Amino acid sequence: QVQLVESGGGSLQAGGSLRLSCVASGYIFPHYRLTWFRQAPGKEREGVASISTDGGETYYTDDVKGRFTISLGNSKNIVYLQMNNLGPEDTAMYYCAARSSQVVGQPFIPRTYPNWGQGTQVTVSS
Repeated sequence: QVQLVESGGGSLQAGGSLRLSCVASGYIFPHYRLTWFRQAPGKEREGVASISTDGGETYYTDDVKGRFTISLGNSKNIVYLQMNNLGPEDTAMYYCAARSSQVVGQPFIPRTYPNWGQGTQVTVSS
C-alpha cells in the first residue's frame, strides 16, 4: 500500500500561485502513475494533472493547461503541482493518488486509483 501525504494548500486571491507537494512512500511496483485530483463542494472528483514515474509522461485537464505544471522530484517519490494564475474556479480539496503503471487507460478515472492522500485545501477568492 502506498502512503501519500499532500501539503502546500492555502487561501489566496485570484491571480496568485501555489505549489502543492505530495510525498509517496511504500512503493511496491517499479513504476507508478501519480495524479492530482480535486473536488469542489457538491461536485464530482476530477482529475487535474498526471505524471508517470517511468518517463514523466504528463496529462492535464483542459481547464488547467497552460496554468498548472506537474513534476517529479529527483527521487521520484515526490510529485509537485505548480499552480499559477489561480481563479475562484480552482477552489477545491486537492488529492494526490497513485496507481501502478501497469494499469493502462485514462489517467483521470478515480476508481482506478487504490492509493489516496488525505487532501489539501485550496481556496481562491476573487
